[in-house]
Amino acid sequence: MYFSSLLFLFVFLPLVLAVYYMLPRRFRNGFLLLANLVFYGWGEPVFILIMIVSIMTNYICGLMIEKYRDNQKRKKAFLVLSLVISLGLLAVFKYTGFVSDILRQLPPFSFMPKISLPLPIGISFYTFQTLSYTIDVYRGDTKAQKSIVSFGTYVSFFPQLIAGPIVRYVDIAKMLNERRESIKQFAEGVKLFLVGLAKKVLIANQMGLLWDTLRETTGANGVVGIWIGIISFAFQIYFDFAGYSDMACGLGKMFGFEFMKNFNYPYISKSITEFWRRWHISLSSWFRDYVYIPLGGNRRKLPRVIFNLFVVWALTGLWHGANFNFIAWGIYYFIILVLEKYVYGKYLEKLPSVLQHIYALLFILIGWTIFYFEDFSQLTQYLGCMFTLKNGIIGTDAASVILSYIPLILAAALASVPIWRNLYLKIKDRKITAVLEMVFCAAVLLLCTASLVNQSYNPFLYFRF
Repeated sequence: MYFSSLLFLFVFLPLVLAVYYMLPRRFRNGFLLLANLVFYGWGEPVFILIMIVSIMTNYICGLMIEKYRDNQKRKKAFLVLSLVISLGLLAVFKYTGFVSDILRQLPPFSFMPKISLPLPIGISFYTFQTLSYTIDVYRGDTKAQKSIVSFGTYVSFFPQLIAGPIVRYVDIAKMLNERRESIKQFAEGVKLFLVGLAKKVLIANQMGLLWDTLRETTGANGVVGIWIGIISFAFQIYFDFAGYSDMACGLGKMFGFEFMKNFNYPYISKSITEFWRRWHISLSSWFRDYVYIPLGGNRRKLPRVIFNLFVVWALTGLWHGANFNFIAWGIYYFIILVLEKYVYGKYLEKLPSVLQHIYALLFILIGWTIFYFEDFSQLTQYLGCMFTLKNGIIGTDAASVILSYIPLILAAALASVPIWRNLYLKIKDRKITAVLEMVFCAAVLLLCTASLVNQSYNPFLYFRF
């Protein structure tokens, strides 16, 4: 097992912070690298070797790309080497079982055994970070990092290692060696970390329990129970992932780093296009800058632009998991985005705001249904129940469960909109706000600790990504 939440909160993190700030500045990256590797290898030390291979490969390739800056052939060769090794490691550990399962269905390969490799945690995130590094060095957008310690710290930085956001080297290159931590930044980091912790423990976990309960009785829930079920999953995955992202950004601030915001209230979107500007921003921008634009973006003729979009969204789906439902999920969004851009987007904008919100939420919830069910028979069954009355309006047991969760559902809904952020911005300069912040932080830490102690349910949805 990886670090338990309580061990991380009350032992590992305080210890790392204490030692980090006691050390002279020149030793801090080295200590962070050591802490990162301890954190990553706590449960499966062998995975450290894979990360070290990735770090060494991309560090050396970055240096060679810069060395042969004026030699296009050699420079390109080292870029290709870095891409092949990084993507090769990702493909082997994440997609070997998927590909072998497909091949086993074909007569010539039916003899093949079932292959199941353990997935190194966070490999999709740190692979994309190393890819962005070598590509940016190749493009001349940044200089190669001369220190293997600083580069290793960037790749393995534990706050955002396992669940993002995807941090590009070019965005934190100066921070790696020139950051200046401050009490103000540290305090902001603590507050942001606790906001993320509350999202994960107090909302995501509870919505996950509701989803698990309703999913087990799908056929008896009735259409209302079915929709409440997928809404609860939508809340779970949002607050789980956004919570981890907030915690990562908060921890980054505690160590003097500033990471990009990864979520911006995606469920207030009025279109699917807007949703993807607000959801997992670091991934969307990564695919835009390193896949879509290099393919030609929207500078080509319409058929090529549509092809470019198809490639991006098929890869987006595949990045999330080695299963056909994830590919279908990516293509589902590709179709909607193309339709919005070229068919009905201008008409959608003329509708009343409430209808635009309903439209966006409807397709988002259908998308989460596709995303969740890896078994297509279960997917079609659930989708069928969403749009028919064959199981009635609402089952008795489902109604009882949902009623008990109404306060939490309302809390999740309110936390999904910027009403609290806007209120905070209005009062943040008042003297009473500092007191309220301390009370909030203490209450969140107490409630989250109590929840983690009393409940064993603490799933990590993005473990496989």
